[in-house]
Amino acid sequence: MLRIQRYTISVFVGDESGMINRIAGVFSRRGYNIESLAVGLNRDKALFTIVVSGTDRVLQQVMKQLYKLVNVRKVEDLSKKPRVERELMLLKVNVPAAQRTEVLGLVDIFRARVVDVAEDSLTLEVTGDAGKLASLERRMTKFGIKELARTGKISLLRDKSEEVVAPPILPQATSVSSLTKVSDLEKRASEKVVTDIPMTSSSAEGDVYAVESDDEGVWSHQVLDPDWGDVEAAEPNGYMSHTLSMVVNDAPGVLNRVTGVFARRGYNIQSLAVGLSERQGISRITTVVPGTDESIRKLLHQLSKLIDVVQVQDITHLPFAQRELMLIKISALPSARRDILDIANVFRAKTVDLSNRSITLELTGDLEKMAALQHLLEPYGILEVARTGRLALVRDSGVDSKLLGQLQPLQASY
Repeated sequence: MLRIQRYTISVFVGDESGMINRIAGVFSRRGYNIESLAVGLNRDKALFTIVVSGTDRVLQQVMKQLYKLVNVRKVEDLSKKPRVERELMLLKVNVPAAQRTEVLGLVDIFRARVVDVAEDSLTLEVTGDAGKLASLERRMTKFGIKELARTGKISLLRDKSEEVVAPPILPQATSVSSLTKVSDLEKRASEKVVTDIPMTSSSAEGDVYAVESDDEGVWSHQVLDPDWGDVEAAEPNGYMSHTLSMVVNDAPGVLNRVTGVFARRGYNIQSLAVGLSERQGISRITTVVPGTDESIRKLLHQLSKLIDVVQVQDITHLPFAQRELMLIKISALPSARRDILDIANVFRAKTVDLSNRSITLELTGDLEKMAALQHLLEPYGILEVARTGRLALVRDSGVDSKLLGQLQPLQASY
């Protein structure tokens, strides 16, 4: 009897227009409903973490089809391997003044953070596994959940604690060749990366993208770079990044249809987060795409015509709270561990895994915060990076952080 299971798949690709649509299409054509999708994007690379349910046999066929796509470098099933998993959720809750103390107590218990305060609501940020997020959501239901945005799951494999490594050689920070014995690396180069799937990658350790001397172009640094090139400020022609929030029915093929609209019109998606919403059977898609106000207006009109699209909104010009989640694994010998933890403490990053050879950190924040941390950790040797897309909820408080940051301080006159 065939057994239905839940699988976590990691796909590392060269980023190009339409890639998200092609990957979603592989699942859609086989009737798979993607339960969660997290995409970490660069100008030239992307790391997908996809959660689907199905049989093992069909999953292997899907993985083979994914590998046949142009620019797909690596496909791997992480489901049966020891790994660190995290999700991010933004939760807007109705909180009258009389109940605020009780809610803040729950916030402390679940180690959540308040990101926006209005007269009658609080917006919370929380990270963790699916069980933790679901538990907090249930506790907040009695107060009334106004909006909920959730990313897909991201995963990094745990290192074996007994693995022996040599000190990293600077400045090749992203190279793993200096972190393992030469004989081991040569052995890995000839091994298969994905079970039952012929691959050409030289890494056999999950999402560790080894840097080889003969690699060229996009694969010269197989770690997601800290500078992924958002067009935040409007250019003279009005071209800028727009944050779109879509509410869709949770049905097979809906992501394929949505991303197909972007692909057919040549839009390059800069960020994508797909997850559950506050209503059962409804999902929320948050995406960032560059364009002018007029071109985005036309795009929204096309998206609103799609089957299963309930609502679509451009929140770029509204005050909104935004967050992303990153897991980053750094080479950390005992001599460098204290320095790495000091840097992590400054950025309020959490240590989620520790081995003889590495430290894995969890960080939430905006693009600039994550890029700054990654830049500072590069000299120690970055082994893996996994990121979600951007989550965004409109601020009920009306406070526009971006606008306030652009204002000049008032000069005191005496």
